[in-house]
Amino acid sequence: MKSETNAKSIERWDIFEVVLKGPSGGNPFVDIALSAQFSYQNRILEPDGFYDGDGVYRIRFMPDTPGEWQYVTKSNAPELDGQRGQFTCVKASEGNHGPVHVSNTFHFAYDDGTPFYSFGTTCYAWAHQGDELEEQTLETLKKAPFNKMRMCVFPKDYIYNENEPVYYPFERDEKGQSDPTRFNPDFFRHFEQRVGQLCKMGIEADIIIFHPYDRWGYCDMDAEDDYRYLRYLVARLAAYRNVWWSMANEYDFLLDVKPMNQWDRYFHILEEKDPYQHLRSNHNGDVTKNYDHTKPWITHVCIQNWDVKRVEEWRNAYRKPIINDECEYEGNIPRPWGNISAQELVHRIWIMMVRGGYAGHGETYMHPEDILWWAKGGVLIGESWLRIAFLREIIEDMPAGGLSPMEGSWMWTRVLGGINGDYRLIYFGEHQPLEWAVGLPMEDGEYEIDLIDTWNMTITPIEKGPLPVSPPTRRKKTDKQAAAPKPEAAFGVTLPGKPYMALRVRPMKQSNSASPSR
Repeated sequence: MKSETNAKSIERWDIFEVVLKGPSGGNPFVDIALSAQFSYQNRILEPDGFYDGDGVYRIRFMPDTPGEWQYVTKSNAPELDGQRGQFTCVKASEGNHGPVHVSNTFHFAYDDGTPFYSFGTTCYAWAHQGDELEEQTLETLKKAPFNKMRMCVFPKDYIYNENEPVYYPFERDEKGQSDPTRFNPDFFRHFEQRVGQLCKMGIEADIIIFHPYDRWGYCDMDAEDDYRYLRYLVARLAAYRNVWWSMANEYDFLLDVKPMNQWDRYFHILEEKDPYQHLRSNHNGDVTKNYDHTKPWITHVCIQNWDVKRVEEWRNAYRKPIINDECEYEGNIPRPWGNISAQELVHRIWIMMVRGGYAGHGETYMHPEDILWWAKGGVLIGESWLRIAFLREIIEDMPAGGLSPMEGSWMWTRVLGGINGDYRLIYFGEHQPLEWAVGLPMEDGEYEIDLIDTWNMTITPIEKGPLPVSPPTRRKKTDKQAAAPKPEAAFGVTLPGKPYMALRVRPMKQSNSASPSR
């Protein structure tokens, strides 16, 4: 990520930065208003600027169109007002696909049209742990399959996460009391450094703005302090192309101090202040208290629920992309949400994916120094992440567009299938049939059929076989004639009779010799 003052050129979806010197007396965080109009032909975008301490003001902008851009600043401080400049936006470099937005109702794509399939993980407080552990987390991510990271702005006070942060978001007095009208630039510089490093690695920063796990008073700020904090956060971070806005982790645990109309106002501020309209959602704690994701300012559904087979219900209810970011975590801690097996987590992620949704990873293994990945990062010690990498290869090898539930059979509530045109991915989960036909093509032809062992990470070509015995078609009790069997598919396949198997079926013309195999 570049950040330059009056640069001659900047690549598409990177950061152009205007840096100005201005007043430092009084409280510039409250007293000084600053923005700039960036124009390209007949388009105008107007991001806010922010005070960065020591008399320095910054305005950050992410150009989305190649060509000549101009800007002029606006401020109530004369020395910051009316500053003009221009720069050239050039084409994006390799690997820079722009920000992620909703695509095809239930899925995502980058601005350049490249599909984005979410394979996220959670490291709530990793950016508050100090350089040594944070750098170790970044090294781990280089080898991991994750392309999205849930991370909190505020430090967190919770089991296995009780250490003090290195930096605090607001200035503090000698008694440790925060002044929410004065931001700590050192804190935000450090936080945005980590967001920028994730960007260079191709990882979306799913930024959690509020959460209930607090001992510093951040939960108890009044509405005006919250609104000021949110506007400052957007001014500093919105120009990073990898930003997603997650309004809260478990927002419903804060309803006693932040009523629902206040949550809606937070989203209006995001809509008003984010020129790029990054993705926006809100995350529940109680599985019965989902935020109303039908609200127009919500771009996608962020949910916590262990019952992953409800993904089609959520798709139908909200008509937006579904990400179950907490379908419980691989680990062994004494909490029901943090001790499922690696195999169970992989199973749940497969269910979400083939039914047209997405699910997140998390790891909560006991550690003598309380360094749990889900809270602090560090290293991965579990077994699910390798299988998630295997699944990501399979998904990114399919035709673009994302999977959808297979319709027309009650059986899909048990055995799960996804389809994308002629491409079919059928996941059997806990079922272990020896023969199968339902969901296979109804027309015979040349197909490449692969048997996928989701745990052992193998892909084995198999041949078409005869149809298994079909049950008779159901008739009304008054019909005494025997029902003729109805073909379930044009052919069947023979299976190993083991759980956690999947089938991939593609017309031979779609076969890709670069398919992942183990």
